Amino acid sequence: MIWDMDQASLEKLLSGLPLGGMRYFNTIGSTNDLAARWAAAGAPDHSLVVADEQTAGRGRMQRRWLTPPGAALAFSLVLSPASLVLSSSSLVLSPSGLEVDFPELMPRLAALGALAVCDTLNAALPPMLPAQIKWPNDVLATRRKLAGVLAEAHWHGDQLQAVILGIGINVAPDSVPPAEALDFPATCLEVVLESSVDRWELLRAVLVKLLEWRQRLDSADLVKAWERRLAFRGEWVRLLQEGASPLEGQVLGLNPDGALRLRLRSGEVAAFSAGEIRLRPTDQGQDLPAQGI
Repeated sequence: MIWDMDQASLEKLLSGLPLGGMRYFNTIGSTNDLAARWAAAGAPDHSLVVADEQTAGRGRMQRRWLTPPGAALAFSLVLSPASLVLSSSSLVLSPSGLEVDFPELMPRLAALGALAVCDTLNAALPPMLPAQIKWPNDVLATRRKLAGVLAEAHWHGDQLQAVILGIGINVAPDSVPPAEALDFPATCLEVVLESSVDRWELLRAVLVKLLEWRQRLDSADLVKAWERRLAFRGEWVRLLQEGASPLEGQVLGLNPDGALRLRLRSGEVAAFSAGEIRLRPTDQGQDLPAQGI
């Protein structure tokens, strides 16, 4: 089992994968930020940034994501614009352009990362306790947050430069923040499996799955697989939206564009896009500080 890592050793471990390049850091602020700077300098498609420790990791809505040394996985993948064309529309050229349904692309990319993590974990987890995706971008095991995915678009003027796909996975117990810092229960892979985990072998396994799903980004299979792994199917949840009253609904599934389909208390069926929305089971408190992707 490899606990310490360096650039040369990781390159050897990941050899054979179709990566555009790889950079490893013992300590970094944010892998997404470094990947974005690399993309601005011309990083090829599928360039990878990996860190043992993040000091400024973040998730959706700028929540802090804890990545202490030796306890978690934190990595980001550069996806070039030319690789992100959906057959339903042409490539995005500007943030305000109407040439592509850009809001449909970003949820698919978050799902891409979440599916890769789910598939990897479910190869080791008991079938009765599968990893699931808490819409839109968290991975749960035993109904606790185990991983998160953050897809960020980066622009140069009105040109899409790259999308950075960041993934954080809690591996060892030190990666789990204290309960008072959480707004959703969290766990780690070693607690769930009740055994030690080699983070770097886990990294390779997730990348293999991610690159496999990457070939099906435009396929209906991706959303169907996302829906099959959807947490809280049939359960009542609360949607928290910035500046709006909470809504409660029963989780029915996903629309083809990845929007969450709920049956509201009124009986109406409505769909919600990710945006600035948080999803919580109706029996969970809502007044704790937010943390994580």
